[in-house]
Amino acid sequence: MINARETRALPRSGLELTALGLGCSQLGGLYRPISRADSEALVDAAWSAGLRYFDTAPYYGYTLSERRIGQALAARDRNAFTLSTKVGRLMRPDASVRPGDDGWAEPLPFRPVFDYSYGGIMRSYEDSQQRLGTSRIDILYVHDIGAMTHGDRHPHYWTQLTEGGGFRALRQLRESGAVRAIGLGVNEWEIVADAMNEVHLDVVLLAGRYTLLEQTALEPLLDRCLRAETAIVAGGVFNSGVLAGNGKFNYGDAPAEVIDKVRRLADVCNRYDVPLPAAALQFPIAHRAVVSCVVGARSVDQLQQNIAWLERPIPDQFWRALSDEGLIAADAPVPKGEA
Repeated sequence: MINARETRALPRSGLELTALGLGCSQLGGLYRPISRADSEALVDAAWSAGLRYFDTAPYYGYTLSERRIGQALAARDRNAFTLSTKVGRLMRPDASVRPGDDGWAEPLPFRPVFDYSYGGIMRSYEDSQQRLGTSRIDILYVHDIGAMTHGDRHPHYWTQLTEGGGFRALRQLRESGAVRAIGLGVNEWEIVADAMNEVHLDVVLLAGRYTLLEQTALEPLLDRCLRAETAIVAGGVFNSGVLAGNGKFNYGDAPAEVIDKVRRLADVCNRYDVPLPAAALQFPIAHRAVVSCVVGARSVDQLQQNIAWLERPIPDQFWRALSDEGLIAADAPVPKGEA
């Protein structure tokens, strides 16, 4: 059984993450606004539940999330939690920003500009320190590098990282002790494999590519990460919500084949009285490369539900049934549950 408060160490940095981390995109008002009071209550509830890993990004709410998580954690013992944020976008003042831009309900008046160069990485890091109100950021992820985000502009931004000094900046920050760990925060596993050929990544926040629904990253990436001592933080464990009942996949409407597989997964869940979201939360963390699952929450109630799903006992027969019916990869590790 999994305890949301249990900690797992990153192999090389010595940092420890709780099995469940709080993803802070919702503090930036993703799709719907959240008040400052409600965001503080959410962080307080996460803290009271024993969660000690918090992940944010300048992009979330156009700097709103970083400001809010920084304020909410300001009175906490800085040695008692792990904080990650991201680089790759500089936030430029822009009075034309409007509610709903990029899905943010109440974005602050800053417009994201991609910049993965040496100067861009360093500027982004320093800007985040100020917004977070801390001189210490534990993990720095390169945000959304890859063709999924950039399309035919990907080679340009990849060159900024490889030849324009972006990776050099990350190494320098790690070697100087300014950050404890570096990595990528992305939605596609292929770019992680490419990056591992350029720099040693301490940790990767991989969203949506190793889930109950999809294990495409298992053999090509996760097993390689285990050998390389590169930890994985599992994000997007509900695949944009289709595994939690909202019909979305990869930020859009789920295609028919995805809907069909979700239905088959749900049938097995019903047979064993297992909530589908509970299985989705528990599955990825069974792999030894995965140190934490990061999920967002809009409310204290939703956070508490996520914790309950993660900690719910699930019988071993359930996982065997998924494997026997070809719904998960035959060689995918599964949680040890009830006999």
